[in-house]
Amino acid sequence: MDLNALVVFAKVVEAKSFSEAARRLGMPVSTVSRRVAELEDQLGVRLLDRSTRNLRLTDLGSEVLEHAQRSAEASEAVQNIVSNRQSSVSGTLRLSAPPNISDTLLGPLVTTFQASYPNVRVQILIAERYVDHIADGVDIAFRLGALKDSSLVARKILTYRHQLVASPAYLKSCKAPERPRDLLGHRLIAFSYWRPESRWTFVHVNGRDEETLTFQPHLSRNDFAGLTLALLASGGIGDLPPVVQPDLMRDGRLVEVMPKWHFRSQDLSLVHLGNRHMPGPVRLFKEFAARMVPTLFQDLPT
Repeated sequence: MDLNALVVFAKVVEAKSFSEAARRLGMPVSTVSRRVAELEDQLGVRLLDRSTRNLRLTDLGSEVLEHAQRSAEASEAVQNIVSNRQSSVSGTLRLSAPPNISDTLLGPLVTTFQASYPNVRVQILIAERYVDHIADGVDIAFRLGALKDSSLVARKILTYRHQLVASPAYLKSCKAPERPRDLLGHRLIAFSYWRPESRWTFVHVNGRDEETLTFQPHLSRNDFAGLTLALLASGGIGDLPPVVQPDLMRDGRLVEVMPKWHFRSQDLSLVHLGNRHMPGPVRLFKEFAARMVPTLFQDLPT
């Protein structure tokens, strides 16, 4: 028996209308109608007689309604318990993240989390380096790549690869590269920390061929937001994580270059000291982020 369908049925009878029940439940009218029809199919009986203007309970529907109302009351009681528990959670949550995810990913995630848990204060450290969870006082860090410290626990939340991109205007002004060594004839833009040279490693989609390119960037910054502006201004070709302003690729303002040659995929994980005796805000944020982040970024290139 689908208890959710019983709750929907009870709301329809209470509202005396499918459309009003849909409004109260916050779901489409078609969904409400389908759930009631599915319940009738499960039971093998008709619960409601419907006309264009009225609803009338059948005899069996009246008997089922009593149990459906109990299900609705139980559902509301559980929701109230959870809601009260959420509102009572308090404390300080200390997060760390690399700069390339701070705006597009971390911003909406923390905003939505605090809307659900308004008494939790959040402190954020943006750092490219690997933080020391104890010395830096960090509860959860967003980390790219493999975990080397055995004292830490990691939970993977995304897998993606950087993309080599450029603006359509830049590509119209030159011959598009077909393989990695062709890039040496272009203005290259790279994420870098004061290093004179950068290195990109590409793997062909056939899974066998691999090429590494060492070059001196035309422009280098340790800030993907700034590199994105240069790419949009037709400044050259550069690598960009798909979690940085993904709308730019969807809208065609940036396009993938050399699509048969890929950067290697990498994992984005939530990292913390351990699972035992985790403070409430830390445990809740870990579960919240693991559920929400994949919904923020769907169909990522891997």
